[in-house]
Amino acid sequence: MKLFAIVSLVAALAVPAATSALAAPAANTLVGTDGPGFTITLTQGGKKVTTLKAGAYTIKISDKSNIHNFHLTGPGVNKKTSVPAVANTTWKVTLKKGTYKFVCDPHLTIMKGSFKVT
Repeated sequence: MKLFAIVSLVAALAVPAATSALAAPAANTLVGTDGPGFTITLTQGGKKVTTLKAGAYTIKISDKSNIHNFHLTGPGVNKKTSVPAVANTTWKVTLKKGTYKFVCDPHLTIMKGSFKVT
């Protein structure tokens, strides 16, 4: 009976730990979108990204137009999608302290954004 109680307690404690471990990566997931009109955005949890903490991130890019691309630059990062492609892409990046910019290369004067990493 005591053994059953101990096993049950250990199992109960392990479930929340496993759930937390699975949920943690979502906190470091960003979503970048370009198009279909002349818009480019970078969000986290549905909110515009303005400041992030340094660290590892997953960026899910939704390139919705064959006349746009998503180009991210900053300390140690220079990643972009292809202009003619309409596709979803996932990047794994490590963001360091500094300023990052994202643009659509063919329309960089009107399709642009930036954020700081602390």
